Amino acid sequence: MLFGLLLLGVVVLTPVADRIGVPQPVLLTVYGLALGALPVVPAPDLPPDLILPLVLPPLLFATTQSTSLRELREAARPILGLAVALTVVTAAVVAVVGHALGLPWAVAIVLGGIVAPPDPVAATAVAKRLNLPPRLVTILEGEGLFNDATALVIYQLSVMAVVAGGVSVAEIGWGLATAVLGGTALGLAGGWLARKALGWLDDAATETTVTLSVPFAMYLLAEHVGASGVLAVLAAGLYLRTTATSEITSAGWVLGRQVWQYVEFAVSGLLFGFLGVELISVLGTTELFDDGQTLLVAAAVTGVLIGVRAAAMFLASGLAGRRARRADSATPYGWRESAVASWAGMRGVVTVATALALPATIDTGDAFPAREEVVLVSLLVVVVTLVLQGLTLAPLIRRLGVATDSDVPADVRRLHRVVTEAALDSIRGAEDVPDDVRAAVLRQYEARLGYRNDVESLVDGGSGAGRGPALRDLLARATEAEREAVLDARRRGEASPAAADDVLFDVEARAMRYGS
Repeated sequence: MLFGLLLLGVVVLTPVADRIGVPQPVLLTVYGLALGALPVVPAPDLPPDLILPLVLPPLLFATTQSTSLRELREAARPILGLAVALTVVTAAVVAVVGHALGLPWAVAIVLGGIVAPPDPVAATAVAKRLNLPPRLVTILEGEGLFNDATALVIYQLSVMAVVAGGVSVAEIGWGLATAVLGGTALGLAGGWLARKALGWLDDAATETTVTLSVPFAMYLLAEHVGASGVLAVLAAGLYLRTTATSEITSAGWVLGRQVWQYVEFAVSGLLFGFLGVELISVLGTTELFDDGQTLLVAAAVTGVLIGVRAAAMFLASGLAGRRARRADSATPYGWRESAVASWAGMRGVVTVATALALPATIDTGDAFPAREEVVLVSLLVVVVTLVLQGLTLAPLIRRLGVATDSDVPADVRRLHRVVTEAALDSIRGAEDVPDDVRAAVLRQYEARLGYRNDVESLVDGGSGAGRGPALRDLLARATEAEREAVLDARRRGEASPAAADDVLFDVEARAMRYGS
């Protein structure tokens, strides 16, 4: 029942969020809070040790499949600064504050590891919709990729210290080396094996099944040997994204892209809704609010997260500006971009998953110290930052005028013309094929370039300014006629279902390109 209600919320509220301009994670969290308040909704009962293996591998791998390694390399310095240095500093400051407010040191460090990583889902959803500068979006996405690894290493080592009753410096060093080096090595090895397997396959469904299996296998194997499952998934995902292009068939690439977009959408949406339900469930079974101490800790931790991130962003911007002036070049980002980046630090999926994954007992059989307080503080931090920052990020971007003027559909159409011209150059230079073969392929690509130059210039408002709406209307009519013809042929048995699906895919792809 709970799963069905959460799924219904994802389906219904996603288009509502787009219409009213509210980030989907914020709306789904509020929906979960409302669900949890209903007496007929069952309390969630998910074993803690299943949460991370179910949630993190698909989300992390899905993110790598939409990431450009070149852009990550170009922005490596700020990404590593945010993902490693800022995450460690944030976790340390939260631990100090938590300990000052009554938590044991090891438990305070666990809390720091849980709340340190910002979640990129809500921030980049707003950023892309409002056309933030591409490099700023890359930095936010890259931070979201790698800060999870940093925070989870802190989290796992500190949880081990609480459960085992303490760890030595040597154990911490060995744990770090195993987590980082072992996770990366396993991920690269797993990515290499998956690439070889993809090279032997030529069926889209089978290829997608392999890529779906990789993140879970890498995560579970790495965690089993004490390495970082997050780094293993990231290494495998980035390796396949960069090197496996020629091994995957075109149909496999298209299917895989759609599958991973859906996985990211469904898993993150369900988890944000689950967050609201879980928070209400925790509130109903705890007496931690009796003295106000938990609220004080949550407020202090939230203030630390916002303050530390803002200080780090403005400091980094100042240092970058000084380096740029010494190099006699323009400052890449000013205070406006720093303000947006600092305010885009909402906590989300990873914080929820790690908080709920805390073990209930330690090695001695006693209860995990202050577990309820840590879980409640973590969930409150997520809700407050999601609602406060999530609802105000878009107005802040508009107010500061940070968004860029970009037209993605126009960029797509221009890129189509560029690649068609590149193909024509290749065909014209092919001297090792029969003349009639080259002439046939040349005519095909010349016709393609011709309609791109003629039809798309009308769409872009070139020589046919004002004709765009009429053109789209005519293209929509033609597309509808194509659909009807395909479906009619399939109904009459003149085309097999497989052939009809292939033709419909091509029809719908062209319809999407022109907005018809």
